[in-house]
Amino acid sequence: MTRKASPTQIILTYLALTIVLSSFFYAIVIYTGNLRGGGSSFPYATDLMWSPGVAALLTYVLLGLNLGDLGWRWGETRYMAAAYLIPLFYCAIAYGGVWISGLGHFYNREFVAGLVTTYGLGKLSPALLIGMQVFFSMTGALVLAVGRALGEEIGWRGLLAPQLSKRFNFTTTALICGCIHGVWHFPVLLFSNYNEGTPSWYALICFMVAIIAFSFIITWLRLKSGSVWAAALFHASHNVWIQQIFTPLTASTGKTAYFIDEFGAAVPIVMTIVAIYFWTRRKEVEQLTMV
Repeated sequence: MTRKASPTQIILTYLALTIVLSSFFYAIVIYTGNLRGGGSSFPYATDLMWSPGVAALLTYVLLGLNLGDLGWRWGETRYMAAAYLIPLFYCAIAYGGVWISGLGHFYNREFVAGLVTTYGLGKLSPALLIGMQVFFSMTGALVLAVGRALGEEIGWRGLLAPQLSKRFNFTTTALICGCIHGVWHFPVLLFSNYNEGTPSWYALICFMVAIIAFSFIITWLRLKSGSVWAAALFHASHNVWIQQIFTPLTASTGKTAYFIDEFGAAVPIVMTIVAIYFWTRRKEVEQLTMV
């Protein structure tokens, strides 16, 4: 039998456990200065990303809650497809604007030349190499990215967003969840190689705008679909499109870093416009009973 626990009790327990678990990996990353360290599978980053998820699971166990309430069911196909494709939509607009304006160039010849070694299939045309990078990034690499993103999303959107939605409207829920999610990144953003392109103050501004916009989109998908998998898929798709495709394919013209990635201006601006669209549809999720 499950116990009764208030949303406030659940949230505070969860946040305390997240801080405790994350602190261990913060210490390793800050000491080494390398978020991507620990080997080819990047265990530092992976274990840190799973800290919110483990904290959520521990919270439910300690408080005697039903783990099924974290939203394990698979969502409707349309929401899963949206989770997969929306990041492509805003990344294509943001990076397309950068390329067309000359703030950055398509494509990065050094990166594409390196793909010859990556795929080991001999010298292929740039178009074919880029196509292979997109295909393999958005299939096999995406599966691995979902595994990492799920660690965060069991916490942020499996537990935190639904519990906040019991106390607040959609706008407040998305804002609080986005701010907490963003601040959780601060130690690695400020003291590791997570951002190597722009000054910390500028990166923090761009990142927080992006993560709050991200929160409005992903929280809407989570509440509408009732599935934490939609959140994990959206998170993973966002990471892969930016980190493995659009950013490495963009050649710098000098100040390009100030406009690309999550630490430049273009992606946060376009994401904010997309987030406003989902905010206009907030009533659709405010009327739902969370699972």
